[in-house]
Amino acid sequence: MGFKIAVAGATGNVGREMLNILEERGFPADEVVPLASRRSVGTEVSYGDATLKVRALESYDFSDTDLCLMSAGGSVSKEWSPRIGKQGCVVIDNSSAWRYDPDVPLIVPEVNPDAVEGFTKRNIIANPNCSTAQLVVALKPLHDRARIKRVVIATYQSVSGAGKDAMDELFTQTRAVFVADPVEAKKFTKRIAFNVIPHIDVFMEDGSTKEEWKMVAETKKMLDPKIRLTATCVRVPVFIGHSEAVNIEFEKPITADEAREILRDAPGCLVVDKAEDGGYVTPVEAAGDDATFISRIREDSTLDNALNMWVVSDNLRKGAALNTIQIAELLVARGLIQPKKQAA
Repeated sequence: MGFKIAVAGATGNVGREMLNILEERGFPADEVVPLASRRSVGTEVSYGDATLKVRALESYDFSDTDLCLMSAGGSVSKEWSPRIGKQGCVVIDNSSAWRYDPDVPLIVPEVNPDAVEGFTKRNIIANPNCSTAQLVVALKPLHDRARIKRVVIATYQSVSGAGKDAMDELFTQTRAVFVADPVEAKKFTKRIAFNVIPHIDVFMEDGSTKEEWKMVAETKKMLDPKIRLTATCVRVPVFIGHSEAVNIEFEKPITADEAREILRDAPGCLVVDKAEDGGYVTPVEAAGDDATFISRIREDSTLDNALNMWVVSDNLRKGAALNTIQIAELLVARGLIQPKKQAA
């Protein structure tokens, strides 16, 4: 007997990717129900070879559903996830709504799988921010070996992290540049085509953006509250795939060669690191792949016990949909959820 799964926000970039990955990985689902707002009812989405019609989240009864994969935005999750959880359906939420709640586990399965057992307090599990997810996959094995003191990050984040409208804006602006039409910025604060924007999410009182704050808070919650981290998050004219230039200071000595060996053996990591033309991974190669790619591993001559590296991953997969499905697989593997139909 398999599980009954609802995917809320099924018409969005991440929701559609969740449906693809559920089928790709053979998740034990007897029934998958795509959900969205009332205006999307009847829209067709793909699940493997099947075509499913979207139903309304507002009128759906979750009492016989085992898991809800939520990718409908923070305000929707704030309203609906507690209601869904009270019906006995476990919510895995992709928004920022629950990440910082002490009663909600924030999970990357390769990093802190044991923390998942805390989901019973609210029946909600949080998925981290896309830029944090790939970062902590790379940091965790190195932290276990040499204890990380401080991390300095510059991100190069694709427009898909801001949704379908952002991808459309990059396409439209790029075309406008080539045909000498006016370039209009709607989704972004400045033109994104052939440009980079050092501004993701809202500004905070200390001058950082909320995206930068998220990376700090989430890394501390999942990996180690003692780690000091600072980030500059930048939107770049790439459709899919986030990249990060990462500088790490350790408590204990660690060489670049040691780091390569550790990361080659680490779950979720794929090291592609040759000091030659093309001996590294870019977002184009990472798109559509599940791995967190690590390249350009080298020692930092300006600090004791410090390394630099380049981290790239598909933000719609490991940064969102894939991590959500991996959390669901973790619940099943540990026997933390059972199909309601079987229980009945």
